[in-house]
Amino acid sequence: MLRGDYEKGIEQLRRAYLLFPYNETLKHNLAEGYAAFGHQFFKQKKYDKADDNFVKAMELYPEEAIYALLRGICTYHLKKYDVARHELERAHQKQSETVEILYYLGLVYYETNNRQQAVELWEQGLKLSPSRVEFEELLKKARKEMAVEAGMDRGHSSRFDLTYDSGVNAAFALAVLDVLENAANQVGAELGFFPVNRVPVAIYTRADFKIVTDSPEWSGGVYDGTIRLPFGATAEVTPQMRAVLFHEYAHVVIFEMTRGNCPIWLNEGVAEMFGRKEHNRPMGEFRQAIKKKSYMDFRKMESGFSGLTTPDASLAYQQSYAMVNYMVTNYGWHRVNGILSSLGNGMNIDEAVLQSFQDYSITYDTLILEWQKEMEKSFVQAPILVEGD
Repeated sequence: MLRGDYEKGIEQLRRAYLLFPYNETLKHNLAEGYAAFGHQFFKQKKYDKADDNFVKAMELYPEEAIYALLRGICTYHLKKYDVARHELERAHQKQSETVEILYYLGLVYYETNNRQQAVELWEQGLKLSPSRVEFEELLKKARKEMAVEAGMDRGHSSRFDLTYDSGVNAAFALAVLDVLENAANQVGAELGFFPVNRVPVAIYTRADFKIVTDSPEWSGGVYDGTIRLPFGATAEVTPQMRAVLFHEYAHVVIFEMTRGNCPIWLNEGVAEMFGRKEHNRPMGEFRQAIKKKSYMDFRKMESGFSGLTTPDASLAYQQSYAMVNYMVTNYGWHRVNGILSSLGNGMNIDEAVLQSFQDYSITYDTLILEWQKEMEKSFVQAPILVEGD
């Protein structure tokens, strides 16, 4: 195991333990072997395999808090919140002042709409570890949301829990839920994935949306575990709004498929594919970029768009959409789904593209070059080069 051959080491320890089941050293080493193997899978974001190994360690030492903590963290990332809460609460009973337990149990409470309990744990964690800036950031975020949402109304549908500003018409709120249900069916069918957990949605006034999300002025919505929408002053669901709802719901599915391991351009490009089916906007900035060959760098677009000016943000979204549209049109949705699934298994974008396009021997870089040539060819041949212009 020290050489990294965990499977072989664990098998030898397991056989020895079966021969000498009362040997405490063998039992301890086997449990630690499972935990170490699980940690390797965890680092690769292969959470299912990590969880299998943490369970095996727990079977040997059911009362050991560290194994409950490891499994709790792992199942939190798997969005198995009931299991995560059970394991982390068990660990908390045994080690109430362990900072990692306070951090992750707080996250589970937060994600399951128990914000006050989350805040109490994070406050305790901050006292124990004042240098952990994560606690300060989470507390700031949770307190802002609690202050804004204290007087909001609530509703729900089969897949969504809705919180909305008290000034929002109830019929409008129900119409938003109806569109989201349609989005869940269509996006889920295309990507072959349906989230297990209910999805929280919040509708704010534009001012409250800015307070809660601190997003740029051009933002039409945010998904950060909750779909957040600045629709508080709107009375009817317009095509533009349907596009935002489909776009934001697509982020829910992408996040779960990739376990959060998705380049931003791919995330936004896939979301735009669904949003533009509802309302297809002009592609003026992208058209100019092709004309001048002034594309944005996909490598730089992997990390985020939030610092961009409005024109640059428009180009980033349009270029991301154009790339995903190119992949789907020329190679099919299953290639994109393959990339997303590989990312969810811990691959980076280079590995995921190579895996999905292995029968074409296409790499991430050659895919970008191929796309650029096709875009420029389309620009020369026709005034309308991509859908939406």
